[in-house]
Amino acid sequence: MATRVDVTPAAAALMRQLREQHGPLMFHQSGGCCDGSSPMCYLEGEFRTGGSDVLLQSLAVEGVPEPITFWMSASQFALWKHTHLTVDVVPGRGSGFSLEAPEGVRFLIRSRLLTERELAELD
Repeated sequence: MATRVDVTPAAAALMRQLREQHGPLMFHQSGGCCDGSSPMCYLEGEFRTGGSDVLLQSLAVEGVPEPITFWMSASQFALWKHTHLTVDVVPGRGSGFSLEAPEGVRFLIRSRLLTERELAELD
C-alpha cells in the first residue's frame, strides 16, 4: 500500500528515544521560517492543528506504542501533494523548537515524486 511518509531506521530510533523521554509525539512539516522546510517534532498536541492543516499520515514506528501523526499546512500540501516524504536524521543542531534539538541532531526530509500507481492508491 502506498504511503505519503516513511521514516529511515535512524529516524525511527530517534523517535523511540524521544518518545521514551517526552511522551507521545507528532510532526508538523515546516513551510519556511526558522529551519526552512524541516519537519518539526513536538509532543502530541503541543502544536495546534486545525482546518488549515492536512494529516499526511499516522506513522507506525516499531517500539512506539501509538501512531506518530505527521501534519502539513494545507497550502503547502497543495504544492507537495505529488511528493513522497522520508523522514531522516542527520548530525547538526537545527534552529527551531523541535524536540531533537538538544540531542545534537536534526530531522530532515528527503523527497521524491510519487509514482502514478502510488497517486492512484492514495486518491
